[in-house]
Amino acid sequence: MSVQLDTNYMLDTLKKYLTTPSPSGFTYDIMEIVKNDAHQLGYSYEVTNKGCGVITIPGQTEDEVIGLSAHVDTLGAIVRSIKGNGYIRFSCIGGFMMESIEGEYCQIFTRDGKIIQGTILSTMPSVHAYSNARDNRRIECNMEIRLDAEVKNKEDVQKLGIEVGNFIAFNPRMQMLENGFIKSRHLDDKAGVSILMTLCKYLSDHSIVPSKTLKILISNYEEVGHGSSYIPNSIDEFIAIDMGVIGDDLTCTEHDVSICVKDSSGPYDYTMVNNLLQIAKNHKLSYALDVYPHYGSDASAALSGGNNIRAALIGPGVHSSHGLERTHVNGMKNTVELLYHYVTQ
Repeated sequence: MSVQLDTNYMLDTLKKYLTTPSPSGFTYDIMEIVKNDAHQLGYSYEVTNKGCGVITIPGQTEDEVIGLSAHVDTLGAIVRSIKGNGYIRFSCIGGFMMESIEGEYCQIFTRDGKIIQGTILSTMPSVHAYSNARDNRRIECNMEIRLDAEVKNKEDVQKLGIEVGNFIAFNPRMQMLENGFIKSRHLDDKAGVSILMTLCKYLSDHSIVPSKTLKILISNYEEVGHGSSYIPNSIDEFIAIDMGVIGDDLTCTEHDVSICVKDSSGPYDYTMVNNLLQIAKNHKLSYALDVYPHYGSDASAALSGGNNIRAALIGPGVHSSHGLERTHVNGMKNTVELLYHYVTQ
């Protein structure tokens, strides 16, 4: 049976999340939005000490609990120092190639609530001015932010309210195309969060009670490695919904739901992977099985945190991960449908 999803809701929710800045450590605004979305669907929402959101959907039994997780935090940066010429040196949040953010517009958030616009550039940003511009290595110490403000020195910048520790968000550059492709930074993992909220909406709209109680975790520190290191101890099995990687010798495409069998933390639970695979086959979903050697997830963080769980990892295929990413509405729909059949079997 095909699940008739509210695709408009899924895409509208994704757009709302993508256009809300939320680098790791600066996720308060987006967590409020997620909380409101959960309440509008009629589900309870709790917050852990470090700010992770937990949505509870009662099941037909409370004896077994399935945990589902996606993360709202994204790559970003933080002000490291203010240079004498009024430019900003930054420190990265999360792991990405510096080349992927060169030339990107950004926002700096001051502690008194102001937002200052800027552009991320090499310290040698022009071939007309610097003979070694092309050879200047794109590493942190050779990058800076040019502010869109009248500043000539450090003191001018400080007068704007900018100081060490201010968070920096990258422009997502989101586009949703008529042919179903979605281009944006931070599809990792705001696509995953909108997938979970679409699942919640489908269950709510059709008054469907899952076979087991669901604890849906919206984590806020995944990009720095400890997003779901703590999870409620009632959870027996745990599925992280994150991006499926596309690349050399990998089979996933943007149209597929990826079922990861192993990442840098090791193999995922054999029984859960087999179950997910069989569901995908039975319902004729477009899927891929892949190994991601340079990857960690909320599920691997939960395992590393000592939680006594079985764990798996799935998600829509995303091209150019941690860069200018692209997925397709079909990959998102396949992921929602796989989750639906898993939690209602």
